[in-house]
Amino acid sequence: MVTDPIADLFTRLRNGYMASKPVIEIPHSKLKETLVAILRKNKYVASYEVSGDAKKSISITLNPTKLNDPIPTFKRISTPGCRLYLKSEEIRKSRSGRGIYILSTPKGMITGYEARSLNV
Repeated sequence: MVTDPIADLFTRLRNGYMASKPVIEIPHSKLKETLVAILRKNKYVASYEVSGDAKKSISITLNPTKLNDPIPTFKRISTPGCRLYLKSEEIRKSRSGRGIYILSTPKGMITGYEARSLNV
């Protein structure tokens, strides 16, 4: 049993990119599917597909990386043991505008840019 499914998702993505795997499989949950959809929208993964009936899984197709391309980094800031709460004015740009923050808000899971514009 995984105690932190989001960190497990990020670890599997990071390991898949470092091993140059074209496709990775992760166990399904609605939270993971929403996170992967946001990563797909922001072009961190190529595509994803939910498969299975009783025991669902998500197949994620990773973007092909070349030797000169930087591997995307995924980092969890708010952990289950130490939650982080921010006001909309406190949300800053990630990696000088080259990255994204994914936030859980009353409007659902959105990026930091959307949270600032919606003022949530």
